[in-house]
Amino acid sequence: MISVHKHYILIVLTFFSFQVFSQKEKKPNVIVIYTDDHRFSGVHSLSGAAVKTPNIDNLSENGITFTNTYLMGSFSGATCIPSRAMLHTGRNLFKLKGDGRQIPETHVTLGETFQKAGYDTHIVGKWHNDNGSLARSFDSGDKIMGRGVYLVDHFRMPFWDWDKKGEFKKDDAYLLVYNEEGKIVRRAITQDDKRGPTGTEFDGPHTSEIFAKNAARFIAKRKKKKPFFMYVAFHAPHDPRQAPKEYRNMYNANDIILPPSYMPQHPFDNGHMFLRDEELAPWPRTPEVAKHHLADYYAIITHLDAQIGRIIAALKENGTYDNTLIVFAGDSGLAVGNHGLIGKQNIYDEDGIHVPFILSGGAVKKHGVKIDALSYIHDIFPTVCNLTNIDIPPSVNGKSLLPVIENETTQVRTSTYHAYKQFQRAYRKGDYKLIEYVRANDNDWKRGEEIRGSRVTQLFNIKKDPWEIHDLSFFPQHKELILQMQKEMRNMAIELGDAKENVEGEKYDFWDFYTN
Repeated sequence: MISVHKHYILIVLTFFSFQVFSQKEKKPNVIVIYTDDHRFSGVHSLSGAAVKTPNIDNLSENGITFTNTYLMGSFSGATCIPSRAMLHTGRNLFKLKGDGRQIPETHVTLGETFQKAGYDTHIVGKWHNDNGSLARSFDSGDKIMGRGVYLVDHFRMPFWDWDKKGEFKKDDAYLLVYNEEGKIVRRAITQDDKRGPTGTEFDGPHTSEIFAKNAARFIAKRKKKKPFFMYVAFHAPHDPRQAPKEYRNMYNANDIILPPSYMPQHPFDNGHMFLRDEELAPWPRTPEVAKHHLADYYAIITHLDAQIGRIIAALKENGTYDNTLIVFAGDSGLAVGNHGLIGKQNIYDEDGIHVPFILSGGAVKKHGVKIDALSYIHDIFPTVCNLTNIDIPPSVNGKSLLPVIENETTQVRTSTYHAYKQFQRAYRKGDYKLIEYVRANDNDWKRGEEIRGSRVTQLFNIKKDPWEIHDLSFFPQHKELILQMQKEMRNMAIELGDAKENVEGEKYDFWDFYTN
């Protein structure tokens, strides 16, 4: 009797979700908008921060917002590599191939899944994984970025035309620049094009403008009856935090109010303090320096928001908005002065792993809903499949959030686990988050020696202290809680395969250096 009842609930939920998220007997279009280094508090309506994001705010107001979605972590300083691999495969960090740069054919991608379901699949923008997975995931594409040439400049970004064979050769890259008449033209990259940032809005269009323009053009030209799946991967607000003057002028650094977690310097060595991202600002991070970086961060986000508005406008003008599901998410957090850090090579919430995730568009009939269920980026894949009535590939191990969307349960996860290389691990359960550090360096790990690094423990009441300011680990009343969380954290590491014996993921072993 119980099994029959559960089966009945499943049928009702499947039918109900189709009615809520799409029109009758018509597959919804799907647009996944993925932004780069865009922390949760980088959206005004989600955090109350001074950043202006009217178009993303509107997506939230007219859809479903998840307030506790996280990047599981990274085994690369370029956290966007595993983040995108997790998004496109629905697999957790420890079930990727290596650090996620290569996506093997056995890991079925989001694009492949929609192709199989009868969708035209299209990509615009950044792809930070291998060429083979890019080519097999999409039927077409435009202004592809990230195929091996990078000038560190939003106004001088190398692009590639779509190549179905996946042969994106270095010599095929080109720039989009303004000619003497102010028209956008292509030109080859030369030896004089040194790494930047040196470009300005007078040299050429911004990457966000280029991606939005081409996404909007794809929508405007759609005349096919088949539904489409489009992945729009913006490079913003990744550094260099360049924006046109109009947007820079919206933020006076002197007026910026720093977040509560601002610090001039991190209180201890977190294991990876010296790398490109952290060297974008001098030590100590003075309030003036932090305000300047935050003003630039807000400016490029507001410019990005305007470009997202262009895509939404194109849907409405084309008459496809009402039957389109818009998925908006960021790939990682970013410190920008929080805890004395600048980059995202950490597992603090806003500084590294807490990201916005919104389901919106005309196909979503629930408006202004906020859900605090714990979730990961790799849960987006199965969730979108459920909402569009598409079978989830067996290679996916993320969890669909449909049960919480339909109020069947309040959580699909009771805890989360996070990792950054061999240096940091975090475990969150209930109101508390435990972070553990070991300061074993890369050479120690590469030698394979049983060297035990010095260890630091942090404990935060994440509900009362979301900016992770007040470390509770040294208070005697939390001793038993810490011991219990450490035990559960270790058990979860074993369950996930966080060990050098892991046959699939990266072989960093934090636990070899972790002392009890």
